Amino acid sequence: MSIIVGIDGVAGSGKGTVSKIIAKKLGFLNIDTGAMYRCVAKATIDNGIAIEDIKKIIDIAKNINIEMKNDKENNPQIFLNGQDVTIKIREQEVTDIVSQVSSIKEVRYAMVDLQRKMSEGKNIVMEGRDICTYVFPNADVKIYLDATEEERAKRRYKENVEKGIQATYDEILENIRTRDYIDKNKEVGSLKITDESIVIDTTNMKIEDVVDKIIGEIKKIMS
Repeated sequence: MSIIVGIDGVAGSGKGTVSKIIAKKLGFLNIDTGAMYRCVAKATIDNGIAIEDIKKIIDIAKNINIEMKNDKENNPQIFLNGQDVTIKIREQEVTDIVSQVSSIKEVRYAMVDLQRKMSEGKNIVMEGRDICTYVFPNADVKIYLDATEEERAKRRYKENVEKGIQATYDEILENIRTRDYIDKNKEVGSLKITDESIVIDTTNMKIEDVVDKIIGEIKKIMS
């Protein structure tokens, strides 16, 4: 029997980092749904398409080729139409439009279809905004990660500095506030906490403690 672990939460709450570690420890496939929407946003920018041109963005989403692989050290890599964009999809210009892109209903439908196909017959850890409510409402383990806006902005700022991405703390904080509003008010795939979700506030927690808590929940299902 395959096991599906859904991890939802606000931007910067630690979903991506936690999901990668859990997948590596348990040998599960990690599917970063946020990266998939970032790929659509990146392709939108690369093709010079305005964010208002909904039809062209939908066409991109329907025809895009996204692959998720691991390198020799088992670190996840994201490929967009055959090119490694693992770092590029985290650049600020992509971040600035990804919530708007993912708010387009037809884009979400296309990505959800792809996410479900990627997951067939596998033990997976999937993180995003609507995994436990829409993509996999029957997920075996449902997690919701949260943290204060300020803490999330600090984390993103530190990540950007390490990756050489230029953005001030104030710009990141404002972007997080904007994304929170958009994510929680989308017509389709909005960010919500299900009745079954285990809510974890990561503001003052170490990554390893969050990981251990979630793995504990997963092992209850596996036993």
